[in-house]
Amino acid sequence: MSDFLDRSAKIHLLKEPVVKRLCELLDRSSSKGWRRLGEIVISDRRFKVSSDDMEMCSLTVLKLEGSPSRMLLRLMGDRGCTVGHLTDYLHALGNAEALHCLKPSALQVLIQPQSVALVSGHNLRLSCHAVGKSPVQYQWFKTKEEVPNSSCPDLVISPVQQKDAGFYICRVNCGDSFEFSQWAQVDVLNVAMSYAPGHSYQSLEGRMKLVIQPQPQRLYVGDALQLECGAVGRPIPRYQWHRNGAPVPNGTKRKLTVPHVMQDHGGRYRCEISSSSSERLWTNEVDVAVVDVYAIGGASSELFLNSIPEKLYATDKVALLIGNLSYQNHPQLKAPMVDVYDLTNLLRQLNFKVVSLLDLTESEMRNAVDEFLLLLHKGVYGLLYYAGHGYENYGNSFMVPVDAPNPYRSANCLCVQSILKLMQEKETGLNVFLLDMCRKRNIHDDSTPNVVLRVTANIVFGYATCQDAEAFELSSSGFTNGVFVKFLKKRLLDDEKITVVLDRVAEDMGQFNATKGKQALEIRSSLSERRALTDAIMPSDNVAHAHSRQWAKAHELPETMCLNFDCGARIKLGFAAEFSNVLVIYTYIIKKPEEMSFCQAHVTDFSQDLDVDPKEMNRETPEETGIYLLSSSLPQHCLYTRLSSLQKLKEELVFTVCLQGTFAAMADDPVHWTKSINIGKPLIARLDLHRAMRRNSCLQTCLMPHSPSHSPCHSPGPDHCHLLYGSHYAQDHSRLSPQHHYLEVGDSAPGAMGGSFYENLSQCRYDPMYDSGGGLSSSPGRLSIPIEASDDITELQTVFINSLHLQQQ
Repeated sequence: MSDFLDRSAKIHLLKEPVVKRLCELLDRSSSKGWRRLGEIVISDRRFKVSSDDMEMCSLTVLKLEGSPSRMLLRLMGDRGCTVGHLTDYLHALGNAEALHCLKPSALQVLIQPQSVALVSGHNLRLSCHAVGKSPVQYQWFKTKEEVPNSSCPDLVISPVQQKDAGFYICRVNCGDSFEFSQWAQVDVLNVAMSYAPGHSYQSLEGRMKLVIQPQPQRLYVGDALQLECGAVGRPIPRYQWHRNGAPVPNGTKRKLTVPHVMQDHGGRYRCEISSSSSERLWTNEVDVAVVDVYAIGGASSELFLNSIPEKLYATDKVALLIGNLSYQNHPQLKAPMVDVYDLTNLLRQLNFKVVSLLDLTESEMRNAVDEFLLLLHKGVYGLLYYAGHGYENYGNSFMVPVDAPNPYRSANCLCVQSILKLMQEKETGLNVFLLDMCRKRNIHDDSTPNVVLRVTANIVFGYATCQDAEAFELSSSGFTNGVFVKFLKKRLLDDEKITVVLDRVAEDMGQFNATKGKQALEIRSSLSERRALTDAIMPSDNVAHAHSRQWAKAHELPETMCLNFDCGARIKLGFAAEFSNVLVIYTYIIKKPEEMSFCQAHVTDFSQDLDVDPKEMNRETPEETGIYLLSSSLPQHCLYTRLSSLQKLKEELVFTVCLQGTFAAMADDPVHWTKSINIGKPLIARLDLHRAMRRNSCLQTCLMPHSPSHSPCHSPGPDHCHLLYGSHYAQDHSRLSPQHHYLEVGDSAPGAMGGSFYENLSQCRYDPMYDSGGGLSSSPGRLSIPIEASDDITELQTVFINSLHLQQQ
């Protein structure tokens, strides 16, 4: 342990008790006080403290409890002075007592417990880690009472209950010295189990998750109003209720209570939920109707209350989100990953059980649909979102798996209407399909669809584009949404009928100059009731609890682990989920022995099922290992590893944690310690989507009755297809290669940040096939599906660049 605090730390990072004691000593000393310190600082011209500044410091004595020393330290800190500089100045000043303030105590709390909000029934973990010159002991307290059996750095309560809510603190002892940690508040939310399986509450160190929505109220004057909302996360969220758009005075708690309402308490209420990281969420807006029974009479008041439309409910909400981007035989996509991630977070705020999956093969997609169907029953709201390559024949939409051959047909793909037929058999309350793919006809698929659907008034299709047209994604150096989700995510939380929401998305897309005349949202609906994605959940008696529990297990993260090694080092092994089939593992050194000059922990020896690239493991930043979307939610100063395609895992996930350390006494030769870790089957791996397709699965219904049973590569394509690029025939292979799959419309946008702005419009979700020779051909196995001819690329370039300029203004 160093004799002094970190010399590179800025002065303003000193803890308040240290600053307070230091100011007291400097204020009261005449010969070795703040004035003499100021003279020394003035002589060091690096920080440009002047005599005028000293005069300003002296005037602070005129203020109540004013401190010239505090003002001087603040000036020094603002001008870049560090603890090291201050230590040198105090040495020159000869004030040993003040210098002693900068020495670390014999006991230091390095990791403070953090306030957290979580759901009843889950696991609570509060951590406090300290270092001292001798062994450290811990004791946890809840308010003033000792917590039984809590003498470890980590306080774990499993499962946590509402009675466990409150304030916690840890006392740390080291010999005769002791320190208290900071207080940590624990808020325990009571959420119906019908919601819990869809939400793992796994990233408490990351983004907030909205888990309780307020409900509409119909009250008489004098009744009690109680509105409740809730979010989970670490640190604990903050709340501010709003009525008719204005903040409610003193409405800063999860529960808004008015003991005796008056008519002017009626209106539309919603709550703004925020965190210390400036993240904000809004709840649904709900109506509170208040009627004066004496003013309009008893019978009339009943009539008034009954005239308010009854709120529709779902018995549950289930969503399956699939994003295919890493195609084996077709152009790669980028936007589906971002689109699925954003929609996952939004749907979870609406209390959907969500499973989000990337890059599924045909068998994995069919098995995922089977698991999705198992969660559906009477009254459930079912939502399917798909982003990737696709096509449409005879009004039936087909989703293309990542392992689809070139060319592909219905036998290699999943028919959306066949999935709808199976959903109808479950007597669902609402069926929503959001298809973010192209809808061009597949000329290699000559099968005749034979899907007979029931007539039900609860079906909504939202197509990202019109029939026989492409869907676009905006491509840039970073990660961006496709055009559809770019506008959908702004409207998805609106408390409106789902068709109204989609109508507004269509209007927004229609104003986007970049795709005007190229892509337009198409809505097909038979929905007769005012059903919305924001509708509350009222579980029925026949909920399939067994399947819900299985789904819950498939979305639980492994518990964070603290590993102790024989050398005395301790590391934290943490987990986070980017998607239901993408696991992030991070390692962090909690304790390093003093005699060890270097210490690092990494993970290795993963199952070959996962095909992990060693070059992308144990990286110092999340982005280096491909973690782009979750990076801001992960703890810092760790080594990160991203495991994708968990659905391919056949056995329990066993890997090795390797600790590497060097000692100065051993000529810095590295020493290794290892531990084998078994975390079972994490996340979606528990559902065994890798298994062979069951004969009673959705396969039988998804396949068209007359689709070819032999390899699709033997079916010849039509001989009249030509591919146009711009206004000319494409004559060579290079012009049709994947790197030319983007329309070059943004070479250098004037006025863009950094001098240039590269953002292109990509015809992304419809396969541009090319032959392997020098020219185009319609022979078998070559040209599969042509893209639409584009005679007005120049016009599109101008429109898109202009739209970028408008966005930047």
